[in-house]
Amino acid sequence: MQNEAGENVEMYIPRKCSWTSRIISAKDHGSVQLNVANVDPITGLYTGESKAFALAGYVRNKSEGDMALTDLVAKNDVKALIVE
Repeated sequence: MQNEAGENVEMYIPRKCSWTSRIISAKDHGSVQLNVANVDPITGLYTGESKAFALAGYVRNKSEGDMALTDLVAKNDVKALIVE
């Protein structure tokens, strides 16, 4: 809900899982939100930007959190430093 000035005045705004698009409830204590930093591909230094990904407890319970995060980073073209 917004007031006359256009400011958001909701008390609680639920997050959505970046992988399954499920709403993450307030009681989902297994959920995490990770900020993946953008890295300059030439120097390998942090650029000051990051992208947030939220994973529901359901995904983590099914042991798919690593796969989900890897795929989300690849699909969103985040310039993360991948050490092989």
